[in-house]
Parts: sequence; C-alpha cells; structure tokens
Amino acid sequence: MKKKFIAKRKRYKRNKIIFLIFVLIGVFLSYKRLEISKIKIKDKDFIHLIVSNTFSYEEKNFIEYFIDKTIEVSNPVYWLRNDYQNNISTIKENKIVDRKPLIYLYNSHQGEEYAFSDYVEFSVHPTVMMNNYILEDFFNKNNIISIVEEKSIKDILNQNNWKYSDSYRASRLFLEDAIVQYPSLKYFIDIHRDSLDKSHTTITIGDKNYASLLFIVGLENPNYQENLSFTEKINSIIQERYPGLSKGIYKKSGPGVNGIYNQDFSSNSILIEIGGYQNTTSEVLNSTLAFGDCFLEAIS
Repeated sequence: MKKKFIAKRKRYKRNKIIFLIFVLIGVFLSYKRLEISKIKIKDKDFIHLIVSNTFSYEEKNFIEYFIDKTIEVSNPVYWLRNDYQNNISTIKENKIVDRKPLIYLYNSHQGEEYAFSDYVEFSVHPTVMMNNYILEDFFNKNNIISIVEEKSIKDILNQNNWKYSDSYRASRLFLEDAIVQYPSLKYFIDIHRDSLDKSHTTITIGDKNYASLLFIVGLENPNYQENLSFTEKINSIIQERYPGLSKGIYKKSGPGVNGIYNQDFSSNSILIEIGGYQNTTSEVLNSTLAFGDCFLEAIS
C-alpha cells in the first residue's frame, strides 16, 4: 500500500513537471511569435498618441507621459488588435483646407532608426520620421502649417532601380511634387540622424538629456552661401539658447559625398541630423522641440 502511494505521488510530481514544461514552452513560443512578427506602430500614430491635444510639453517629460498612456495596455496582445487605433482616431488633426503650408518636412533616409529599448515590449522602432510629426504638431500649435512627406523613398528607389546612394535623387522628386501641390511652401527641412554612438550624440542641459544637433551644408551647390547663411542664423540661436546642443555646421564637398543635398532647390533648404542611433526617444523629443522653437524664432 505504501509503495503504491509513493508511486502515485511520483507520477503526480512528474505530471506536474511535464505540465509546467509545456506551459513554459507555450509562453516561449508565443513570445517568439510576437517577436518574429515585428509588430510596429507607425511613427505618425506613435507621435499622435503621445502628443495629443491634452499633452503639455512642460508638464511632464516624454517617458512619464508615455508610461501613463500605455500602463493599462501592458499586454503585448493589445497591440496585435486595432483597438489602439480608437485612441488615435479621437485625436483631431489640423486639416489643411484654406490655410497655406509654409514648411515641408521630409527624410531622404527614412529608415534611419533610434534606440527602441524603452518600448521594446511594444516593438516600437522609432525612426527619423518621428521628428517630422513632432515638429508638425509643434508648428501647428504655433499657427505655422507644415507638410510631412509620407511617401516611401524605398518605393521610388525600387521603381527606378536606383541604389541607396540615390536617396537624394528620390527625395528630389518629392520636393518637386510638393511645391507644385503647395506653392506657398518656403522652408524645406531634411531630417537625419548621426551614425556615431551615444557618447558623441548626447548632452545634458539643466536636468534634461538632449540628442545633439548637427547641420550639413553642401558646398557643391553654386548658391550654397545662401543656404549657409540661413543655417548659420538658426544655429546661432540654438547656441545662444541651448549652449552645447549644436555641434555646428559641417560643410561637405568632394569625392564620395553628395555635395548638394537638394539645397539648390531653395535657399531656405536645410539638412539637420538629430541625435544618433543610440539616442532614446525622450532625448530626441527634447532636441526636436528645442530645434523647432529656435527655427520659429529664426523665421519670425
């Protein structure tokens, strides 16, 4: 009788262990399935979610606000469904009806990513395009209408059998289309990010961390001096208001570089690098808002 009891107890323990193993395997496979699926939230949806009309940039920092917005949806399965679109759809966008846009925001290298460790549980992979939507929201709140280019550079490259090095050639097509559709456009901002590590792209000002800024001016544009003067004006305001945030203006020409960067399209065309691949979204947000504020002062 005692032997049967011991044998039964052993079977119970063995079955319990087997059950736990299957549960762990199921959890692991579910996680890998989510990871492989590479669920992404579009930059526009991501930014509209965090900079809705109820958000004041001064009241909370970016991380705190995002945590408040997402704490109730910590289950990653939530993001598999389209429910989060209901939150985003309630945010009223400023429609361009009779108002004339002044600023065109685009990215010749749309795929350049920032660090995504803060929101890895949601598979959020922010790219340089997030800067466009931050600035669009900021400019609109200051009664300056801007246009964000959402067409795909990659599609243009593939359609024309162009290489990655032809990205500026592809974005040129977007510029030409934009000015035809919106003749009121006056300023053109091409936003990139640096390829240096975080130690070279981060600065602390006061109690905030910022992603450093760097301007690029191509010297092979025959009228580059006009672009340079405009860039210098913006850069000087940044240096005065946020000492150390800007790493200055990098003038480029010669073999192996573009040398023009579509800046011949307008004397008010600029190329700016905001942070690097290891900068967090909060650092990028701080710098993008600082740039936007100084940019508005420069054109006021």
